[in-house]
Amino acid sequence: MRACKSCRYITYQNDKVCPKCQQGELTDRFSGMVLILDAERSEVAKYVQLNAPGSYALKLKN
Repeated sequence: MRACKSCRYITYQNDKVCPKCQQGELTDRFSGMVLILDAERSEVAKYVQLNAPGSYALKLKN
């Protein structure tokens, strides 16, 4: 699993760039993960400021 440094989207493939935002560099150094199924109705999605379904890293490590 790798997370995008720009949008925090988690991908399970060995891509060079983020498949969601097409611009972010990917890293395997992250902690925590949240899965958003319905971003419009999710209180968690609003709290962590996510607006699309998917798996996201909660914190990226340096």
